[in-house]
Amino acid sequence: MSRFRGRRTAGRLRRRAVPPMRFALPVVVLLALLLTLLLRGLVTNEVFHDARINVSVDKTTVPPALLTGGPVIDARGPGEPRSYRAQDHTMALTFDDGPDEKWTPQILDVLARYHAKATFFVTGSMVVRHPDLIRRILAEGHEIGLHTFTHPDLTLQSDSRATWEMAQTQLALAGVAGVHSALFRPPYSSDASALDDLTWPVIKKLADQGYVTAFIDEDTEDWQRPGVDAIVRAALPAKPGAGHVVLLHDAGGDRSQSVAALKILMPELQSEGYRFTTVSESIGAKSSMSEVKGFPLWEGKAFLWMAHGAVNVMPVLVVLLAVVGTLVFGRFALMLVLAVKHARRTRRRTFTWGPPVTRPATVLVPAYNEQECIANTLRSLVDGEHPIEVIVIDDGSTDDTVRIVEDLALPGVRVISQPNSGKATALNTGIAHAAHDLIVMMDGDTVFEPSTVRELVQPFADPRVGAVAGNAKVGNRDSLIGAWQHVEYVMGFNLDRRMYDELGCMPTVPGAVGAYRREALEQAGGMSEDTLAEDTDLTMALHIDGWRVVYAENARAWTEAPSTLSQLWSQRYRWCYGTMQAMWKHRRAVVASGPAGRFGRVGLPLVALFMVVAPLLAPLFDVFLVYGLLFVDAPKTFAAWLTVLVAQFVCAGYAFRLDREKPWHLLSLALQQLVYRQLMYLVLLQSWITALTGGRLRWQKLRRTGEVDVPVTV
Repeated sequence: MSRFRGRRTAGRLRRRAVPPMRFALPVVVLLALLLTLLLRGLVTNEVFHDARINVSVDKTTVPPALLTGGPVIDARGPGEPRSYRAQDHTMALTFDDGPDEKWTPQILDVLARYHAKATFFVTGSMVVRHPDLIRRILAEGHEIGLHTFTHPDLTLQSDSRATWEMAQTQLALAGVAGVHSALFRPPYSSDASALDDLTWPVIKKLADQGYVTAFIDEDTEDWQRPGVDAIVRAALPAKPGAGHVVLLHDAGGDRSQSVAALKILMPELQSEGYRFTTVSESIGAKSSMSEVKGFPLWEGKAFLWMAHGAVNVMPVLVVLLAVVGTLVFGRFALMLVLAVKHARRTRRRTFTWGPPVTRPATVLVPAYNEQECIANTLRSLVDGEHPIEVIVIDDGSTDDTVRIVEDLALPGVRVISQPNSGKATALNTGIAHAAHDLIVMMDGDTVFEPSTVRELVQPFADPRVGAVAGNAKVGNRDSLIGAWQHVEYVMGFNLDRRMYDELGCMPTVPGAVGAYRREALEQAGGMSEDTLAEDTDLTMALHIDGWRVVYAENARAWTEAPSTLSQLWSQRYRWCYGTMQAMWKHRRAVVASGPAGRFGRVGLPLVALFMVVAPLLAPLFDVFLVYGLLFVDAPKTFAAWLTVLVAQFVCAGYAFRLDREKPWHLLSLALQQLVYRQLMYLVLLQSWITALTGGRLRWQKLRRTGEVDVPVTV
């Protein structure tokens, strides 16, 4: 597409930077997706999971009295830390790592049967996943203690990580049940005698934040004593009548033996006069839990809502990822299969459109301020191999475009000037003044090879052909941005056109190089101003009118692609928005009959899937890539991304071979996927936002340099 303005003054349409808000919103969407995955991974304990365990044995800084004291340590306040034991004939049952949707309800049922209370040391991730169980635990009078959010060994974490683990768990508890707890049991800890120089500083720092810590003998853990009888023996007090704190689990594996052991242990000890209570009550302290009100309560509820939303949206994202994966690989497969078929058909010696077309054609060159490029464009035309007349339609240029054309005085070239009215009007003016029934259209910043016009008009030997799409190529490909566009043109555009040519539903004849039969143009009503993609609009109209639109791969045109990201943004923004306008305008073709129906049921869905839906969802690959590399399985994630990249290399390599291009530009393909594709996604998302909000998009003028002066040798 060229760079014409509509009916607006030059002062009102000064090119400016990408609108900050419209650029920011797509970026926010991407970040929101990544944060959603992070929150979901946090809830499922997939993010920040750390299974390392402290192996220190030094105890030089631990107060000696704590090493031989009770299981509950209170180091709060300025005084000496104190430890507490369970009172005589008191049994404090504790359960770690839950709640679990299978085992916690069974344990609660057993506790209720024997009218017993217990303490559940919960992880924040499990609190968010099973809020109803937390509410049941509290409703039945049990105590809740903290066991961090993601279950790391805090001795191996930073102070900020330890604080974050506790704060997030408190936040989850507040959101679920409106409570906080001051009781804490460190993951991977044992009894007080196991305190060491790495653990003690953590306990002190958490005590400064108001936490009381429980250390429970590892020997009572159910996983250490396989078998119901072994669990019961380990849970019995060392001395008859002595108080005891027992560590069991209600999550993290098969806990059936623990449930069975409880059914034996509880009636036996109750018959001996033991009461089963919480950790706080077992040492004669008040409840460790406190009610949360005001802002902290609503902060917790908001966190819970967001966490549940992240968990619930994950299946949707996975489905969308599967959809885009299917579309991407399906498009690759379809392009390769149909491109091979197209190449075999068009390069067969017997292939011909009919008798050679030798009658002259009219070449229309709409121009608005093309002083940098117009001379190169016209010289390339007069050096052509096919008889032509050239009409330059000056659309109110304010620079030296007209003077340059007149000074060149090239044979067969004439200028028609009109007030600035837009590209579509300029082309319609040229059509009205064309002397021939074959009309070639090009942009004022494009140059043709000598054979381009001849190759373009040969398909018109078939009377069913109404339009021919040429092979647009990037001339200024030496920069990185130019190389990326070069790869896109060869692979994304021209390989696509071969596919659509075989399917008989070419969606766009490029404005840079296309040819039309006058009869087809008149039947379609000429160039329309209804959309910003007049070439796509016209092509779809021709399909609906029953004309064939074909691809001439040897009709090469060299165009100057945008040289900066801002110019590229402006150009692709118009293309995307204009294509969506054209699809909406011709949407009724889906239910039409005949050739129009074929295009509506084949062409429009493919354009929607491959040019709108797939690019819009493609960043899910990158969001999951970042998430997988950082938090899940980096080697497998990288291997999956590499698979997609290899598939793209195969398609691009074959496209370069068909176009007889040197493959060294493919070296930029990997970087293109990390940068360029994201820009195209942002452009597409911004186009959707503009469409959904009813915004109007102005034509934004691109700055040209005129560096594409002669056809590049192929």
